[in-house]
Amino acid sequence: MNIRDWLQKATLILCNSSTPKLDAQIILSFVLGKSRTWLCAFDEISINHKKMVVLEQLLMRRMHGEPIAYLIGKCEFWSLTLSVTRDTIIPRCDTEILVEQALMYLHNKPLKVLDLGTGTGAIALAIASERPKCKVVGVDFIESVIKNAQNNAINLNITNVNFIVSYWFNNLPLNKFDLIVSNPPYVEPNSQYLNLGDIIFEPISALVSKENGLADLKIIIQTAVHWLKYNGLILLEHGWRQSEAVHCIMQKHGYRNIHTVKDYAGNPRVTLGFAPKLDSC
Repeated sequence: MNIRDWLQKATLILCNSSTPKLDAQIILSFVLGKSRTWLCAFDEISINHKKMVVLEQLLMRRMHGEPIAYLIGKCEFWSLTLSVTRDTIIPRCDTEILVEQALMYLHNKPLKVLDLGTGTGAIALAIASERPKCKVVGVDFIESVIKNAQNNAINLNITNVNFIVSYWFNNLPLNKFDLIVSNPPYVEPNSQYLNLGDIIFEPISALVSKENGLADLKIIIQTAVHWLKYNGLILLEHGWRQSEAVHCIMQKHGYRNIHTVKDYAGNPRVTLGFAPKLDSC
């Protein structure tokens, strides 16, 4: 079978995907080690048997809903190509809002940044790549996740970032940060969202939080007051229906100038606030 015929067949098989043709092209590009442009230009070339076996395996996995990022072991975030493992959630486009807000605050000063629950290292690496004068620390509680984030930093040649195994703040050396960012678990345990699309393949520990999805956000907000410098900023991603609750929790702990930023779909997605005054910590 040649490239053109396989792409046509694969596109039909993946008809339940929102992007069947693109999915087929990405899978074929990955297996053949060629760009999608090359596939279009040389679509009469035959695919050998060994490659066909791999292609059919990946095609079936995608047909059953497995995310492309897990199939090929990588994804794009903030123009960075990141290695993805099954221990990490796949970075979403909306999380780039968090990066945008961080960069507006950091400018290009030599500041200290902490990324809690770093996963692939997406947020930490995006910030570090844009602000080379900053020192960025990313933490996660799973050792294999941290190793993958470290490898991403090496592959991207980003040297102003360090990754540490820690459950939130528990294993961090004493320090104060100018900026704390986090995209923590915030999905309710009984949410129907957990049964949709790619989500069913992603690690539940990186998605779900108790107390209606607010438990981890509460821990971070309460503890961060001791880790932020005076006038430091905290930036938190949350569910689109949680902005009011997050605002109230931050207000309770003395954060100042609290406000929420909407994602690309117009939903409230990131809430930020400045460190409490010293006498309110």
